[in-house]
Amino acid sequence: MRNIVKTTIAVLALTLPAMGWAQGKIAVVDLQEAILQTDLAQKRLTEVRDQDDYKSDKAEFDRLKKEFDELVKNFQKDAAVMSQEQQMSARQKLASKQADLEHVTGKLQKAEQGAGQALLQEMAPKVQEVLREIIAAEGIGLLLQRASVIHADAGYSITAKVTDKLNQAGAK
Repeated sequence: MRNIVKTTIAVLALTLPAMGWAQGKIAVVDLQEAILQTDLAQKRLTEVRDQDDYKSDKAEFDRLKKEFDELVKNFQKDAAVMSQEQQMSARQKLASKQADLEHVTGKLQKAEQGAGQALLQEMAPKVQEVLREIIAAEGIGLLLQRASVIHADAGYSITAKVTDKLNQAGAK
């Protein structure tokens, strides 16, 4: 979901400067955070997580994670008294369990990213509209993506305002 948000942010970052706003104050925004914190994004994420396939994969992930943690704990506790062969076997079990965990994690992430991609396509025009409104209302002459800025005090951020306006627009 985050990769999709980054792509949308890049598109927005390229189109917004072309709108030619006059000099004014400087602000930063984290569009990824603004979008992911909206009520709509949270609702969609909950819908994805409530699906039977997702719940099944999440239960499998939790089970595998518990088994992996237990294997690590036992290995750390017993490694000093294990033979070379036992250590090798334990490491192979750990590697296999880790591979299983990564596979299930990928399935969970794919489900969330699919919902995120659909959400971003749906929200992109609204995000641009909300940004235009905030820029005009606050007299912002330079808007920077938070990830591109080395330092900005919290007072420069309009991220929460973007999320709030998106939530308000969704409620209408």
